[in-house]
Amino acid sequence: MIFGRSERGTPPVEPVTLKILVAGGFGAGKTTLVGAVSEIRPLRTEELLTEAGRPVDDLRGVEGKHTTTVAMDFGRITLREDLVLYLFGTPGQDRFWFLWDELATGALGAVVLADTRRLEDCFAAVDYFERRAIPFVVGVNCFDGAARYPADTVRQALDLDPAVPVVLCDARERESVKEVLVEVVQHAMTHAADRRAVTL
Repeated sequence: MIFGRSERGTPPVEPVTLKILVAGGFGAGKTTLVGAVSEIRPLRTEELLTEAGRPVDDLRGVEGKHTTTVAMDFGRITLREDLVLYLFGTPGQDRFWFLWDELATGALGAVVLADTRRLEDCFAAVDYFERRAIPFVVGVNCFDGAARYPADTVRQALDLDPAVPVVLCDARERESVKEVLVEVVQHAMTHAADRRAVTL
């Protein structure tokens, strides 16, 4: 690039930017997912878990967790030269859900990150996006030592619509997370096309 122009003389591509939410239960791996794939240093709003929060923060299955997101995580990834995703990780605990409406404004779609050890923790996120007609993909974070289940089994357990994609992933691995994000974009585009077809 020289003075805003490419070496071939063509103007630079102005990328489309899309907002994607990363939601799910407490300790499901949302902060890890954003950090694994972000091409910038992710913004994190983590605080140490304290004794005061012990009565409301259920640590069953995530006993090694010492911090929690209290506002949001933020990251960015360029999927193609003309497509950039802004990732907003939501806080997982009930007491921070008042932030979700603000974070969801303008979102193209969402990832609901699920932990099979605590699958019920993502019910609220699934319900949130269903009620607001925000297209979402369920990413099953395959934790070390956790039982593995086929995608269809997870779909049935969460009582998902057949059109909602369920993808097994590792929130620590960049390529695995990219596959989930590509799935979200494709699903959201299909969802938008279907809604346009209904209104015509």
